[in-house]
Amino acid sequence: MTSPFVVSFDPVAFSLGPVQVHWYGLMYLMGFLGAWGLGEYRRRKGRLAVSADAFSDLCFYAMMGVVLGGRVGYMLFYTSINWIWTDPAALFRIWDGGMSFHGGLVGVLVAGLWWSRRHRVHFMDAVDFVAPVVPIGLGLGRLGNFINGELWGKPTDLAIGMIFPHAPDAMPRHPSQLYEFALEGVVMFTVLWLYSAKPRHRYAVSGLFALLYGSFRFLVEFVRLPDAQLGYLAFGWVTMGQILSLPLIIVGILLLWLSRRAPYAPVAAPAATAS
Repeated sequence: MTSPFVVSFDPVAFSLGPVQVHWYGLMYLMGFLGAWGLGEYRRRKGRLAVSADAFSDLCFYAMMGVVLGGRVGYMLFYTSINWIWTDPAALFRIWDGGMSFHGGLVGVLVAGLWWSRRHRVHFMDAVDFVAPVVPIGLGLGRLGNFINGELWGKPTDLAIGMIFPHAPDAMPRHPSQLYEFALEGVVMFTVLWLYSAKPRHRYAVSGLFALLYGSFRFLVEFVRLPDAQLGYLAFGWVTMGQILSLPLIIVGILLLWLSRRAPYAPVAAPAATAS
């Protein structure tokens, strides 16, 4: 019988003098660049009738929404609220705790609303356009969690069990980060990319995104340990991640239902490419 794999990676990818570049930060950077590149490809195919400069603005606002919303979301959802009056500087210590997907999602939606009004684009057309490229960042972010040896799962006797040195014991555990990488990253990207390859009714792509993410996150939470500072919130198994994912499942179903009678999202003529 082979010994379980021990997850022990150096979280620092490389150093530039006194500056250390961490894998987790690189994953975020690659996620943004990947989403930007594939988004530009979709724009040139006519999936969003805006200029390259307007699309660049959307990417910048979305990036700021991810970072600001993700951090604020973590501090509101996963920590005691008293930091607001006892230690407000904790909001800026992003290395202490991390960020929240659900908060980042809210940040992106707010940024998208701001951008849509400025460029006179229907808000849901912008959301439908962005949704297929979001799983790139989600998947790479989970790889960053795995490299850091954080957000591990429950103990398991399955062959896939791995040992995380930072865990409270040396028992093999579910590599829940890899489950999320596969589901939230690979599966969601493949399904949404293929589904959005043809024109769809407004709300449909966003609805499918919300339904898939909410369902996948809800399921993985059954084998992922909850945040230590929160624990289980009800019945000995309900986690904060599940509570935050339920509204996404409901919204996803609602958007898919609304899409049945919604118009098709407008499609522009493909942009000309340089020869």
